[in-house]
Amino acid sequence: MIILETPRLLLRHQLFTDLDDLWELYCDPEITKFIPDAPRTRQEAQEELEWHMHGHPKNPRLGLWATIQKSTGKFIGRCGLLPWTIDETNEIEVAYTIARAYWHQGFATEAARAIRDYGFDTLNLPRLISLIDPQNIASQRVAEKIGMRFEKESRDEYGAFQIYAIAKVNHHV
Repeated sequence: MIILETPRLLLRHQLFTDLDDLWELYCDPEITKFIPDAPRTRQEAQEELEWHMHGHPKNPRLGLWATIQKSTGKFIGRCGLLPWTIDETNEIEVAYTIARAYWHQGFATEAARAIRDYGFDTLNLPRLISLIDPQNIASQRVAEKIGMRFEKESRDEYGAFQIYAIAKVNHHV
């Protein structure tokens, strides 16, 4: 099922046929160094894919979606909306991961902007965040390009991360 369409991308529910591409994405250490809970085995990648095939189990309107380049039909990443509880507050994250071969072409920003608009305009969410490794300058730039601003640093069992946030009233960037 297609969730979103942008000029160059389709974001849709993941399918079993995406497993090879998803696992290839997670085999790149440049990708996983900033995703502390990324799958470390093909089996874990399959479990993540199955978890998100029909949207997030706790909220089917959320989830990690296969990100497909329209001109080629290729799976180039997984992006979407993820629910989190941070400091006892329920939050929704704009998540974006694009395969390295497609970096520096604006795909992450294009996907993140569409996800932001979907979260605000379709799901009527009041606020969105991104959880970003302090060393991940590229992700920080994407968050800023879609109107998010650094809010605070936090920590969890995986280490330090930064929270970038945007409220619905400020989203037309």
